[in-house]
Amino acid sequence: MIGAFKLLKGALLVAAAISVFQLIHQDLADVILEWSRRLHIAPGNRLVEHLLERVLTITQRQLFVVGIVLLIYAAMFTIEGIGLLLLKHWAEWMTVITTSGLIPFEIYEMAERPSWLKALAMAVNVAIAVYLFVHVRHEAEQHRKSEINSN
Repeated sequence: MIGAFKLLKGALLVAAAISVFQLIHQDLADVILEWSRRLHIAPGNRLVEHLLERVLTITQRQLFVVGIVLLIYAAMFTIEGIGLLLLKHWAEWMTVITTSGLIPFEIYEMAERPSWLKALAMAVNVAIAVYLFVHVRHEAEQHRKSEINSN
C-alpha cells in the first residue's frame, strides 16, 4: 500500500513540475487573476491580493529550480514505490531515510514559527520514522536468522 502511495505521489509531483515549467514564460499575476475569475473570487479579495504581492518577487529561474526539485522528488518517490512493490529491502530502508530526512526541516520550522499543528505533524513523522526503523531492522534480523538456519 505504501508503494502504491509513493507512486501516486511521484505522479502528482511530475504533474506539479509540468505546471511549474508552464508558468515560467507566463505573467504569474495574470495567471492568478484568471484563476480568481474562474473560481468566482471577488476582485480585491485579501487572499488574492496577498498572493499577487508574493508572486511579483518570483523569478523565472526560481520557477525552474522549483520544477527541477519537484522532478527529483518525483523520481525518488517513484523509485521508492517500485522498490516497495517489488518487495526490495533497500526500498524499505529508503523509506526510513526519506521519512527521517524531513525531521530536521520540521525542527527548524518549529523553531522559526512554532504552532501546535506543526508540533503534531512533527510528532507523527517522528513516530512513523521510529516505527519504520524498528520494523525494517527487525525484518532484516529475521531474514539473517532464516539464512543462517537454512545454511
